Amino acid sequence: MNLTFSFFSISKTILLAGCLFCVQAMAQNNALSLKKIDQNVYAIFGQLGDRSAENLGNNANFGFIITADGIVLIDSGASFQGAQAIHSLIKTVSEQPVIYVINTGGQDHRWLGNDYFSRLGAKIIASKAATKDHTTRANSQIERLTSAIGEANIKDTKPKFADIQFDRSYSLQVAATQIEIIHAGSAHTPGDSIVWLPQSKTAFSGDIVYTQRLLGIISVSNSKSWVNAFEALKNLEPGIVIPGHGKTTDLASAIKDTYRYLTTLREKTRDFMDAGNGIESISAISQDEFSYLKNYDILKGRNAQKVFEELEWE
Repeated sequence: MNLTFSFFSISKTILLAGCLFCVQAMAQNNALSLKKIDQNVYAIFGQLGDRSAENLGNNANFGFIITADGIVLIDSGASFQGAQAIHSLIKTVSEQPVIYVINTGGQDHRWLGNDYFSRLGAKIIASKAATKDHTTRANSQIERLTSAIGEANIKDTKPKFADIQFDRSYSLQVAATQIEIIHAGSAHTPGDSIVWLPQSKTAFSGDIVYTQRLLGIISVSNSKSWVNAFEALKNLEPGIVIPGHGKTTDLASAIKDTYRYLTTLREKTRDFMDAGNGIESISAISQDEFSYLKNYDILKGRNAQKVFEELEWE
């Protein structure tokens, strides 16, 4: 009897270890990692680098909240298969259905997985500004993703726009969990929103906050409004911030890596312009104090050019 018990105990241990290995391998293969933030609140972290076949376009952070009524997902991934990878990771901690998906912004990895979760019955929530951005850029984003991750990996990806749209804020009560979604203005993309969990003072910032890597000021960004959106986050006084890219952080580190970069670059660019300099010599602006951030060399020049162009019209 003891030998039999030992045999089954050892077998069970081996099986559990094998399952754990499979989960870890799955997360590694899809370049995602999972972290418990608070009771029933989880963050999913993607790679800091570019979109690739390995990460299925999911080079960003995501999150989810488990409630008695089901799961609320924060951002759906960049593709149908990217959404499947996120869902597989969720199922390692809960078999509850995903009943809501919140899109925090307009980048592909924030919303192009919507269709996958919608087919499972989830309702999609996004700001009206984000939905307009999704509609405008869907085709170009899919074209870009096809090049970045390959046709096989973007198979079955279809645009699915939000079922529930809001102007500036939306309150979502799911079982005992209160969720506030706040769109304080354009930032990295026109419809960026904060997902605020007042009970745990946790903020999922979407692309309003970057840590560890330099933020990108792209064609649809607005650096002035981005500063204002960050200040709306700051006014919440979050204890924990899950940024759009980078590790879990506190408000002080978010200020250092995002807010100070935006305000410093805007100030230096304005001084540069006031001195009579043109955009052709924009590289003369020093951004070296932020050189510790990943992608600094790739993005610093483009960011300065975009801010210069914005300031010309302010």
